[in-house]
Amino acid sequence: MSETTAYPNTAYKVLTADQMAALERDGTFAGAPVDLADGYIHLSTAAQLTETVDKHFAGQSDLHLVAVDLGAFGDSLKWEESRGGQLFPHLYGPLLLETAIAYGPLERDADGKVKLPVAG
Repeated sequence: MSETTAYPNTAYKVLTADQMAALERDGTFAGAPVDLADGYIHLSTAAQLTETVDKHFAGQSDLHLVAVDLGAFGDSLKWEESRGGQLFPHLYGPLLLETAIAYGPLERDADGKVKLPVAG
């Protein structure tokens, strides 16, 4: 994104069933193994999401998707260059359940694109 492009207000985190259960139970998620190794929680925008799932979660089932309010993170959220030079939202701190605006099982549409969770 260029400096003149506004960042989206929502990003998405893909979680395994166990990670989703822990987030619901504990109200917080410190990160998946890759997040812990990198020092931040990897998030994706809606436009980046299907490619993220295809690249990093290929062949996995029972995945969940959490939509989070990026405005809730303040200075702990940074937009940083990653795959293909794109800017991705990286969360330097825990993901709190209270920042989730929607979540549910990861589903795809007829074209294979990841469906975004709908808030109830």
